[in-house]
Amino acid sequence: MTPEDPQRLFAAIYTDEDVGSHLAPALRRRGYEAQSTVEADNLENSDEAQLTYPTAHGMAFLTYNAQDFIPLARNWYLAGREHAGIVLSEQFSQRQFGELLRRVLRLLDHLTADELYNQVIFLQQFK
Repeated sequence: MTPEDPQRLFAAIYTDEDVGSHLAPALRRRGYEAQSTVEADNLENSDEAQLTYPTAHGMAFLTYNAQDFIPLARNWYLAGREHAGIVLSEQFSQRQFGELLRRVLRLLDHLTADELYNQVIFLQQFK
């Protein structure tokens, strides 16, 4: 969230290109704010740009790419940069979409936007 944004109770979610473009519309159908990398036309952006975009829009970033985003989160922390949250998940196939959706919904029902702010969260804790 940026200072000019109103406070959100529920976190907004931005999904990277590995997560795919189906999760964001499914979340919106359930009343949550969500956007995919595809919808934002941010395909093939650098990891830094992928995290900068949702940060500028007050959205938590959901990715399967822990290998790159844990060090990036650490670098942002050391530089005093804030983000709306990074949610790391194991990879789900298309057939496992229902499980991915259930876990993200559990996360959104258990953590407020403020609780997710500047945190790195592992989605597996919402099984």
